[in-house]
Amino acid sequence: MMTKDQQILRELAKRYMAEACSEQQQKANQRMKDSNDLKIVRPPVLIDEIPWHELDSDEDLILRSEDGRARHAECVLRRALYQKKHFKADLLMPAEWVVRMSYEISPLGIDPQVSWSEKRSAGYADVMADESCLSRIRPPEFTAHPERDEANVTYFTELFGDTMPVRLAGVDYLYSAFWDVVARLRGVEPIYEDMYDRPEYLHRIMETLVARTTAQLDFIEANLHVDPQIVNLHCTPAAVSGLAQDGLKATWYRGMSQPFSCVSPAMFKEFELDYILPLTKRFAYTYYGCCEPLDTRIHLIKTIPNLRKIGVSPWSNVDICAEQIGKDYVFARKPNPALVAVKTDAEEVRKETEAAVKACQKHGCPAEFVLKDITTVSRDPRNLILWAETVSDVLDEYYGI
Repeated sequence: MMTKDQQILRELAKRYMAEACSEQQQKANQRMKDSNDLKIVRPPVLIDEIPWHELDSDEDLILRSEDGRARHAECVLRRALYQKKHFKADLLMPAEWVVRMSYEISPLGIDPQVSWSEKRSAGYADVMADESCLSRIRPPEFTAHPERDEANVTYFTELFGDTMPVRLAGVDYLYSAFWDVVARLRGVEPIYEDMYDRPEYLHRIMETLVARTTAQLDFIEANLHVDPQIVNLHCTPAAVSGLAQDGLKATWYRGMSQPFSCVSPAMFKEFELDYILPLTKRFAYTYYGCCEPLDTRIHLIKTIPNLRKIGVSPWSNVDICAEQIGKDYVFARKPNPALVAVKTDAEEVRKETEAAVKACQKHGCPAEFVLKDITTVSRDPRNLILWAETVSDVLDEYYGI
């Protein structure tokens, strides 16, 4: 007899696989790949980083399994089915359950000190105020866990039975957010001050962090596999032509420097770009940018030799970005999540979407639209439903269905 968890997960997996293998989903998958291949198609539109805790009273999202791993799988499947049911948008739906090869990296050796305000904003103490703190950062040690991987494959195979294939896969994509790490250890203001007062110290910090990442990449190449079939590249489609079958050339690199929103292009190059270039060259493609506006530094980012996708945040000028991105890179638009925070205004959403679409069509940009970083929807899923419907309708009008 099946266990309770098996009954729940197999029923959900059947429904999920029906959606993942549908003709509609296959067409969406091809469109996502075409966009990453720099073809002008109707852009994908996705919603990610949803505040699920605000929607947890919905019957479709209530978890009923008992084991921790089963509950994780149930959560993933229920959320995917919820999005397919309610949102007129695309969805990243691998037609399999993927078990990632697991490995551990030893701790950095120095931890952030965080204080929280009454409004729940974080403040970070400067725990690296002087160069002596560098001695506390330890060389990284890595440990692979093949026995854990084998056990997980066995567990999920038994959990899903023949309703969903289970695949042991290598590492998906690699990213660095060096200045997010440093900002949590120091706060942003000391970083900005040291760019003028102690630039050599910031360079030593970056050299140390990049050395750790380089060692991580070396370990992955020597001891693990890299998955050439990844679907999700941090909330956006990853499917693209030209990937190798293994090694770092089988995947993407992702870079960002969110605390650098206000630094000059020259300092961006000195403290960020010059450090990541040797890393990006090891991969097939690079996706650069997150929440930071990149208007004034796209000309520098374009020096990344395998660049394929550029983030266009809500604080970017879409016309300036589109003119620089052109037909050579994906215009990865991140709409403003504030538009769904209280009550979605369809006209405001349409206005924002049309501005980006017109800029892309004027300059021939392949594009995607991904709503993410959603802090709140005021516990009202209709905000997301209306947003998805409005954006999809605009894209259908301008590009055709």
